[in-house]
Formats: sequence, C-alpha cells, structure tokens
Amino acid sequence: MVMRTPIWAALVVLVAPLVASCAPAGTAEPGAAALTPKQAERLEKHLAGKVPGKPEKCLPNYRTNETIRISDNILLYRASGSLIYRNDLRSSCPGLARDSDIMVIRQFGSSTCSGDFFHLVDRSSGIRGPTCVFGEFVPYRKPAGDEG
Repeated sequence: MVMRTPIWAALVVLVAPLVASCAPAGTAEPGAAALTPKQAERLEKHLAGKVPGKPEKCLPNYRTNETIRISDNILLYRASGSLIYRNDLRSSCPGLARDSDIMVIRQFGSSTCSGDFFHLVDRSSGIRGPTCVFGEFVPYRKPAGDEG
C-alpha cells in the first residue's frame, strides 16, 4: 500500500522555512527589524544621555539641521546638541540604511508629519526606489541641568 502526501502538506514543509527566515530575530516589537551591532552602537551614541519625550505628529522643517540614517526603519533628526528626534518608520524602507540614495519627501506645508511619504532615488542612475512612510517623531532631550 502506497501512502500519498497531500499537496498542501508538501507545500507547508517547503514554504515554512522561507516564511520563518523573514521574521526578524531578537526584536522587542512585532515587525520591527533587528539592528545590527554597528547600527545599535550608532543609535546609542546619538541618544546617549537623552530621555524620550512625548511623540509629536509633525516636525517643522526649520527645527532640524541634520538627518541621520540609522537603519532601514529608523531616522534621527538633529535639532541641536541636546535635542534629537527619532522617527521609527511605519514599515521597513529597504536601502535607507545605505545612505547613498537621495530621500525625496512628499510634503504638504512646512512640516514633515507622521503618515507623510518619501521615496528613495538612486544617486547615480536616477531610478526611483521604494516608497516609505514616516512614523511619529519622538524628541530625545538631555535632562534639565545636564551640561554634558
């Protein structure tokens, strides 16, 4: 007697390892991509000694002077030595961490807001890359009285 495996069972066996490999390892938040050790070190360096504040929906353009790409999910906006805004994108933005593509922000008004879109453009070819969506802007400030 020959036992035949149903086709769906064979597909589950073949596809399960592929699906499992897409899940990020070592993340606290579902769907968040794990940072590499270098990215985690860079993030810690910029946020060291600062405490997070209440998330803000929008960030006026005049408030920041530098954009720092940490990973495909995290951007930092430096306002001063004592204030940095962290933006955790709503989903991963493949290629953002490379820091070689140009960010083109689709903006309405003088602020960048949670839910606004941007896309990446290859610097040398001009080919448009993925479209990405901003999350909320969390201010990280040095505590009052901290001169360091």
